[in-house]
Amino acid sequence: MNLKISNNQITYIRKANLYLISLTLLTFIIGLYFSLLVSPPDYIQGDSMRIMYIHVPSAWLSLFSYTILAASCVAWFVYRNPIFNLIAKSIAPIGAALTLIALVTGSIWGKPTWGVWWVWDARLTSMLILFFLYLAYILLWQSISNQETASKISAALGIIGFINIPIIKFSVDWWNTLHQPASISKLSSPSIDINMLIPLLIMTLGYMLFLITLFLIKLRTEIIDQKILRLSIK
Repeated sequence: MNLKISNNQITYIRKANLYLISLTLLTFIIGLYFSLLVSPPDYIQGDSMRIMYIHVPSAWLSLFSYTILAASCVAWFVYRNPIFNLIAKSIAPIGAALTLIALVTGSIWGKPTWGVWWVWDARLTSMLILFFLYLAYILLWQSISNQETASKISAALGIIGFINIPIIKFSVDWWNTLHQPASISKLSSPSIDINMLIPLLIMTLGYMLFLITLFLIKLRTEIIDQKILRLSIK
């Protein structure tokens, strides 16, 4: 694996993380303040609705993370640049964690709303499949010792698994499910109250900064590991 990244670039990544960590913490503090103390309770669900501020951003970014993973896999097949492998490997565990958060918080939210912890409807089932896709991608890299073979198989899985993303996105429109339809759409005005929308957007920004921070930390670790591996081979 011929990875052309200088030590200065690795240092820049480390310095960027220091600023991102502070910005992430500040955004989460502001977001939680608005979510817990400013945002009004839902007129039907009451305060149980507040878990939305954790559940929805994690669900959105779990899909976004897999999209980045799949795009990186395509880019690796096209350019055969090892950096795309490292991008996909770095974001996979973060995406898996976000998917797990979405599944757990969705289950907790579902109990007072639907009366059950889990139902096998299209949205929940496809999200569970997404979690297993992340795990499968991670395990492929860990179980295959030959880097070239691991690159090909994991990239193929990453691309094929992307089929699940539009299924998750449009499942509430294609099938009759308990899960509510999207409250925010590009094609229409939001059906969510502005006093709930603002905290949701702030928390989403916090999640995005958190994702970027963890991604850069993991990417930096992967780059250093590859440099150490290359030196040990020499």
